[in-house]
Amino acid sequence: MNDNIILIGMPGVGKSTLGVVLAKVMGYQFLDADLLIQKQEKRRLYEIIEQEGVEGFKAVENRVNASIEAEKTVIATGGSVVYCEEAMEHLKSIGKVVYLKLSLKPLSRRLGNLKGRGVLLKDGQTLKDLYEERVPLYEKYADIVVDEEGKDLEASLQALLEKLMG
Repeated sequence: MNDNIILIGMPGVGKSTLGVVLAKVMGYQFLDADLLIQKQEKRRLYEIIEQEGVEGFKAVENRVNASIEAEKTVIATGGSVVYCEEAMEHLKSIGKVVYLKLSLKPLSRRLGNLKGRGVLLKDGQTLKDLYEERVPLYEKYADIVVDEEGKDLEASLQALLEKLMG
């Protein structure tokens, strides 16, 4: 059961995009945890955040991610899953956790409107605040780190495959 690949990292690093391509290359299934949350809750992410608040959303995210049962699957997680200790322990137990790493500048260029993406921001919190809060958590949980700095999708994929096969 621990043959899954779990992608973690900031919103905009390409967890979903890279995840789909990686799944194809490896002959794996692909699962987007954010879409799973929306399906189980019958609400969009930003609606859950609006209705339940940040803590309420984390509870939902924790519950859904902690209950994922999969094999030979690439799992793209929401950027905030690293706040959910139970979920992260579960994900680590069913696969390799890969941190897709990118510095703040290219990240903010990619991101645009955060709210529409269902990014978990507290009032007055900037992307920089979020980045500084989360990076230590991504690093803590990662089995593998892939630095995407200056890489396009293809180069990131190659780097990831090399680390997985290595």
